[in-house]
This record gives sequence, C-alpha cells and structure tokens, in this order.
Amino acid sequence: MAERNFFEALAAEYGRSFSGWDFSYVNERMVSDPLPWNYRLVVTDAVSASGSLLDMGTGGGEFLDSLPALPPVTFATEGYAPNVPIAKARLREKNVQVVEIAADDVLPFDDRSFDLAINRHESFAAEEVARVLRPSGRFITQQVGGMNGLDINASLGAPPPGHVGWCLLEAKENLLYAGFKITTCREYIGKTRFYYIYSLVYFLKCIPWQIADFSIDAYFRRRCLLNKEIQARGYRDFILHRFLLVAEK
Repeated sequence: MAERNFFEALAAEYGRSFSGWDFSYVNERMVSDPLPWNYRLVVTDAVSASGSLLDMGTGGGEFLDSLPALPPVTFATEGYAPNVPIAKARLREKNVQVVEIAADDVLPFDDRSFDLAINRHESFAAEEVARVLRPSGRFITQQVGGMNGLDINASLGAPPPGHVGWCLLEAKENLLYAGFKITTCREYIGKTRFYYIYSLVYFLKCIPWQIADFSIDAYFRRRCLLNKEIQARGYRDFILHRFLLVAEK
C-alpha cells in the first residue's frame, strides 16, 4: 500500500503543468549553487550598447521580458512550439518579434542582421550565429555542460544523455573555427540540491533530454531507493555544470 501511495504521489507531481521556462514551482525545493558570474549583468551591459538583439531559445520569453530595456530591433527564436504563443503574448508589449524555428543551424534572418545575439541554455551553430551578426557583433551564451546531472542518470540506472560530451572547450573550438574572437570563457562545476524526490521527478519531466525514456513507470525501483536516501539525509546533491562564453565576430 505504501508503495502504491508513493507511485500515485509521483504521478501527481509528474502531472503538474509546466509552461515556458518557469521553474518557480520547485525554487525552494531544488537549490543550485550560485554561479561565479552573473549572466544577467553581462547581457544587460551588452544590450545597452546594441541597436539590435537576437535572443536564441527564448522559452516563454521570461528572461528577455525581465531585462530593463531592449534595443529598438529585437527578435527572439523558439524551437518548442507550445512556448511560442506564450513568448509572443509576454513580449508583445515590448515589440519583440518571436519566430518559431525548426533547428538552430538555420536562423531565418538575413546576413549581418544583429549587433548582439544572446543564448541561455540553447543549442547553437557557431557558423550560423556568425552569419547573422554584423562585423564586431557579439555573442553571449551560458550553456549547460554535458556533466550536468550525469549522476542523476547513474543513480536511476538510466543511460547517459546524448549531450554528455558538451563542454567549454568544444564550444570554444566551434566559435573560433567560425571566425570569432573569444573575450570571456568561464566554466563552473558545482551542485544542485534536491530536498524531495518529487521535485526531481518534476524537474526530469520538464527537461526530457536528460533521460529520454523517463516516465513514472520507468526506473521506479531506483526512485524508491533514492527517496529513502533523501529522507534519511534530508537532501541529495547532483552535479551542476555550466559555462559562459562571450565572443566577438
């Protein structure tokens, strides 16, 4: 009976709605180490000196909407169809045009369209970013590294994610090959702490690329064991992997 109740509680958590790129529901139950840089500050400083901006992978437009001011020409792309109307509604009053895309290696913009491209946790093709940037244009990206949450997969007995090799050096090499000059490159490995197994289930539902076949049934026995460990210790830490790159065309 206890196992059945646990399964039903997991199912209820898994079934909670998620839209845009808003993790506020688990903010107090899932805590990540602060990064040694401030992406928002880096972007805000760059935006103030730019006349045109591209936000790649805007999600529901949450980050772009939070910036104090935007250039007169601002576009955003989003590849996840359910997020597109959310972003359009949120950013409409700021005159941001949100464009749905099918892949990051084809950006639907003319050559030399933007002074600045920003990218938070979205994949990118360095050559395509270079194409849409003007001479001396800048690219700012904060990426989720391939080691991020790797021990989540191991703990549950799941295969590693497909992006496991993604790291600062590979991203830097891609940008250099595309003709960029790297002005900032930083990498950080810390931890994300989960206080409840339910928060981990919700989190994995929201980022399906971490465990491609994740479901309530899949890996249930391992989740039972992990839940006992979290209850005994009060939390469980997993790897946090981020890196920051600022590049100039």
